[in-house]
Amino acid sequence: MKLHPITAQSFAIIDREIGSHSFSKSEYEIIRRAIHSTADFELQNLFEFSETAIDSGIEAIRRNRSIVVDVRMVKMGISSTLERAKKSEALCALDYLGEGKTRTAAGIRTLARQYPYGIFVIGNAPTALLALVDEIHAGNARPALAIGVPVGFVAVEESKQALAETEVPKIIVRGRKGGSPVAASIVNALVHLADESSL
Repeated sequence: MKLHPITAQSFAIIDREIGSHSFSKSEYEIIRRAIHSTADFELQNLFEFSETAIDSGIEAIRRNRSIVVDVRMVKMGISSTLERAKKSEALCALDYLGEGKTRTAAGIRTLARQYPYGIFVIGNAPTALLALVDEIHAGNARPALAIGVPVGFVAVEESKQALAETEVPKIIVRGRKGGSPVAASIVNALVHLADESSL
């Protein structure tokens, strides 16, 4: 997928400011898009990728696995990319009811059982990430990839650590930072990488 000229110019600025780095090509594609969506260069020091995370995510996208997100802002941020790439639509936890501490957690529990091998993207609610981890431990979900980047102060770091301790492929932004724009940028980068790897 060809970059918009302004996006290409922004990427060039990011490349200059980051300079030399030790990221793989795929890791850098993800990190660069996250920085582009936030203008926060500290993110490059906060990303954590499990060994098979990127390859598993790319393969899941190429196979049109379901993409489950916690909030509508993440869904809105990836819908046009998925549509252009002719990939699966995203499913938002808020559109599904179930039992949980919050609506997002309830929706994640429901969707984890319906789409256990999908890509799960948590960009806002740590309760949703904790619910996903519970479903993984219970054997109800085995995500092709879990993206854990909720933002905030309450239970955020704990939820990310809980995901880190699972065996599933995962991408995490450590600390309090993250958010829906970061979550969407990760998925968009993976779709781009999947499209690139299929050429």
